[in-house]
Amino acid sequence: MASAAPESRFTPIAWFAFIVCTLIWGGTWFVIRTQLGDVPPSWSVTWRFALGAAVMFALCLVRRKSLRLTLRQHGFALLVAVTQFVLNFNLVYRSELYLTSGLVSLTFAFLLVTNAALSALFLGQRVTGRFMLGSAIGLAGVALLFAPDIGKPGGEQMGLGLALAFAGVLSASVANVLQATAQGRAMPLEAGLAWAMGWGALIDGAVAWAVSGPPVFSTAPAYLAGLAYLGIVASAVAFSFYYILIRAVGAGPAAWSGVAVPVVAMGVSTVLEGYQWTTTAVAGIVLALIGLGVALKAKA
Repeated sequence: MASAAPESRFTPIAWFAFIVCTLIWGGTWFVIRTQLGDVPPSWSVTWRFALGAAVMFALCLVRRKSLRLTLRQHGFALLVAVTQFVLNFNLVYRSELYLTSGLVSLTFAFLLVTNAALSALFLGQRVTGRFMLGSAIGLAGVALLFAPDIGKPGGEQMGLGLALAFAGVLSASVANVLQATAQGRAMPLEAGLAWAMGWGALIDGAVAWAVSGPPVFSTAPAYLAGLAYLGIVASAVAFSFYYILIRAVGAGPAAWSGVAVPVVAMGVSTVLEGYQWTTTAVAGIVLALIGLGVALKAKA
């Protein structure tokens, strides 16, 4: 029996989850910059998911959700922790040392591409020629957006930031596809996310201590406000809704939110970070969004 088309699975709940994730993550990229400076990136990632895990554990207790997982489920939570909450975010935070928040968000629009490719490889989902064409156009747009600056003196720093961001995209895609597997769908959502964030925070702390030395924290109001937003709203709340979305529509369609998020993030970056638009940059982002639009339509 043929499976339902993605649109038929976009229930009102799925659409609500889609909108919530898009709105929250549209501003997240700029907030991450408040976490960079006095506190090493790895420690900021650690504090973020320690807070996110605490919120998820508290939510489970308040709602009387069981926190028990089998040994196999803990193994699955560890895989999600390493790919989503350790590799992905350590790479993302470091990429923002070299790129504006809006540009980093644009690279994450390609979750649409990597999620679909990994879903085809590991879950047997079909990828059409039109989807591949749209992906190629989108990647060409990103190349056009970054190419002029990478070629300038000091542009190797932008190249490094771009490499870190795309590595983060790939890591996040692995975590997304894990959620779309039969084992991922069978995991209790709240408890699974709480343990994944908890394991992630512990591993992040070990990485941070090895890379940056003993714990570093900041009590600056901007840092604390940013941490609260990232740990509670952008982690505990947004990931809960995003995993609901993945389980409802699949990893590929769920990544459509990544097409809308960069539009919000680039606007924030322009206003708050003073990002300077050039003709080449405009052409690049237009081409990237056209390509992603073609890929999205093909998946639909």
